[in-house]
Amino acid sequence: MLLLALVLSVHAHRRAMVQWAAVSYPRVHREIVGKAWVIDGDTIHVARMRIRLLGIDAPESDQTCGDAAGKRWYCGHAATHALIRHLAGHRLRCAASGFDRYRRALAVCTLPDGSDLNAWLVQEGWALAYHSSLYRNQEAEARAAKRGIWIGSFIPPWEWRHRHRHATAFTPPTAPAAAPPANR
Repeated sequence: MLLLALVLSVHAHRRAMVQWAAVSYPRVHREIVGKAWVIDGDTIHVARMRIRLLGIDAPESDQTCGDAAGKRWYCGHAATHALIRHLAGHRLRCAASGFDRYRRALAVCTLPDGSDLNAWLVQEGWALAYHSSLYRNQEAEARAAKRGIWIGSFIPPWEWRHRHRHATAFTPPTAPAAAPPANR
């Protein structure tokens, strides 16, 4: 009897979660249209939906890169601001094809003129092709022209996140400063 009650409660919970998800999130392969608010170089907010631009990865907001002379610069901020300038208040049309583990819609977005926003970010050197060959040609073009982050050195954003996530978790605490010698 207890087992039956447990099975029924699990089933009811799963059904409620499926119904909640159907109401809370647009269906996969749904179009999202509206003015975009930029979160970072590869994440935007359109029509009350957080969207991760599909097939690309831009530097993290606090990520730095090296310029041609080796001087550090905030390439993550630069990517974000390049996206803000490029959007210039235009409405986007985003074709969502799924969700990531953070419940962001994964989408390819286009500007009113039909140009692919994701491709533009990669072609201008503000993002890399990511988990897809979709934007490899744009990446090769940006690299050859030394645009955006390709002007110097950088760590791919996925590696940078991995290093910084683990660096804080495994960095040993610093030793306390030595006490000054006692006066005798």
